[in-house]
Amino acid sequence: MGLLDGKRILLGVGGGIAAYKSPELVRRLKDAGADVTVALTAAGARFVSPLSLEVVSEHPVASDLWQPLSASSTASTASTASTASSGGLPTAAGLSRIAHTDLAKDSDLVILAPATADLIGKIRHGLADDLLTTTIMASRTPVLVCPAMNTEMLDNPLVAANLAALAALSRYHLLEPGVGLLACGITGRGRQPDPPDIIEAAAAVLAPNDLAGLRITVSAGPTYEPIDPVRFLGNRSTGTMGFALARAFAARGAAVTLVAGPVHLRTPVGIARRLDIETAADMHDAIASTWPDTDVLVMTAAIADFRPVNRHTHKLKKDASAPVTLPLERTTDVLAAMSQRPDRARVTLIGFAAETDDVIAYAQKKRAAKDLDWIIANDVSSPGVGFGPGDNAGWLIGRDDLPHTLDRAPKDRFADAIVSRLVPHLHLSGRP
Repeated sequence: MGLLDGKRILLGVGGGIAAYKSPELVRRLKDAGADVTVALTAAGARFVSPLSLEVVSEHPVASDLWQPLSASSTASTASTASTASSGGLPTAAGLSRIAHTDLAKDSDLVILAPATADLIGKIRHGLADDLLTTTIMASRTPVLVCPAMNTEMLDNPLVAANLAALAALSRYHLLEPGVGLLACGITGRGRQPDPPDIIEAAAAVLAPNDLAGLRITVSAGPTYEPIDPVRFLGNRSTGTMGFALARAFAARGAAVTLVAGPVHLRTPVGIARRLDIETAADMHDAIASTWPDTDVLVMTAAIADFRPVNRHTHKLKKDASAPVTLPLERTTDVLAAMSQRPDRARVTLIGFAAETDDVIAYAQKKRAAKDLDWIIANDVSSPGVGFGPGDNAGWLIGRDDLPHTLDRAPKDRFADAIVSRLVPHLHLSGRP
């Protein structure tokens, strides 16, 4: 299962050095569940072979504007191919089809990676002199543009104007290029986005935009409570679930602020703002600062319940002859504190309850005690479920205390299931 399950992708490969990454991108798109067909420009073929792309995609590579497609050479299934371009009427098996009118129509999304300055300029001005540009002009399929080029070229006012013109059209979706070492030897903007970013952006383009206008804050990861400059009290949270939820909300149009504990995770595509914190006190302050601009607060972070009373300024030395005593004090319960604010009714509060036994009962009790609108009862008793990058399973429980089953799934899919269940209810909240 992946973010692009069942989706048909047409990958357009332009003539930039980043084209050498295309076979890996195809493989990763397929790992995400997509069926991928490749349209390769003549310039792109200078950097990557059609054969390598054909092998990894398991489809013939489209490159010749003048060569018709056979019905079996598209990303569609045979049944889809036999009815496309015929008004729903069957066509004879193997009948040739017009490549530039059918490639994109058989796809849910076109991804341009690398999208070179030349390719971007042609599309912006409606030019169609090869298979890829003609295909884009002859369809209404959404297009995800992944610019990749030299920094100076990217910053050229003409290129910038072309990108801005495409961004102003609802059909085109631009993914910000990465920063790093470029082929020209300089470090700067212009790297093709990495496959995980492209996959997340593609999923967002294909997702419904039903949370547009909603401001959502998501907390994720652990907190670290320092003992001394070297040691701390922490927990096993990796932040994976919170980051997955932040991505899922953003993919459906919400403006998401992600408050992250000390984790080593990249920021998901589409996140409006990320705040990095360390301690429970930091988390409280960060959530409080976002509260005035929050319609929905989702607390997935595993915040420490206790912290050392004293934070030592020097590393504590071992002394085998003396017992170690570490006095602790309670931290502020961030979610409970938010639920007690005077304007609490304005914000939808959503919490998590990770339990190993009597999961639903404990979650219901926690929801009521903290006056939460929703709680995800997270069953972490099974191997591979809960903390870490594995799966999740549990129930979604609202104020009626009825548990709605959330089947075991990888965390990205689990997050999508949660958001899909919540969407009809989140519109009931919001700003007065």
